[in-house]
Amino acid sequence: MYYIYIYMMIVELLEFEHYMPPFAKSKGENILTGVNYASGSAGILDESGKQLGDRIPLNEQIKNHKTIISRISGLLRNDSSTKKLLSQCIYSIQIGSNDYINNYFKPEFYNTSHQYTLVQYAAMLVQKYSKQIKTLYDNGARKFALYGLSLLGCTPNAIKVYGTNGSLCVDKLNIAATLFNDRLKPLVEEFNNNLTDAKFTYLNPSGSQADLLSFVTNSSCCKGGGGGGELCIRNSKPCSKPTRYVFWDEVHPTDAWNEIVAKSAYNTESPLEAHPFNIHKLAKL
Repeated sequence: MYYIYIYMMIVELLEFEHYMPPFAKSKGENILTGVNYASGSAGILDESGKQLGDRIPLNEQIKNHKTIISRISGLLRNDSSTKKLLSQCIYSIQIGSNDYINNYFKPEFYNTSHQYTLVQYAAMLVQKYSKQIKTLYDNGARKFALYGLSLLGCTPNAIKVYGTNGSLCVDKLNIAATLFNDRLKPLVEEFNNNLTDAKFTYLNPSGSQADLLSFVTNSSCCKGGGGGGELCIRNSKPCSKPTRYVFWDEVHPTDAWNEIVAKSAYNTESPLEAHPFNIHKLAKL
């Protein structure tokens, strides 16, 4: 999940001394400054990404967080202190892309595309996501940064696999992402209106048009074909200037592009990229 690297850069912008440890390696007092629960190939739905092997879906990540809450309570030995600490944390969540690219659009492994139209599927996903977010709230979370989906149809892998039929990107994947985002944004407003002791923000940061013009967007830095076809071929020679590419392999952005996106999430004033708060403002609330 490439958003892990964006989170790491945002941690630097927030001036933390250390990155958040992954749940599997969290121990002792290091959990008091944050924990990383993210898992590659994970989705809102438990089954998403199963064809790729082991992963930790969002429901399991929430269970892991409850374990951490118990451990925090043991360290602080005071429920009110635990509640205060959790209320100060930013719960940064980006999920949903695998529910499309490794579920809905993989009919050879899943039947969701036969059960739902794209509109119905987006509604079902956001409904389940809403309950998961509410579970986090019920367990003490009070600051949420909820990321929308990027343009799923503009990765080199999507273009290679599905073709574009004359468009710049794969329209059906981008339509799917837009349908999801169009339901997530009003959910954020609903939570802000109804859960008044919490703060929610919608984020969908992207580089500016000027940034895009200075990057290579239509190919990856390395030669694809590894993994399921989307990763770099082992021992292949990458491009000489990865800082000029949006994509490292056929699905994951380069550190250079991630840095642009992270800075946007942190300080953008565009309501299209952050509404109603950017990360910097959310952290100060």
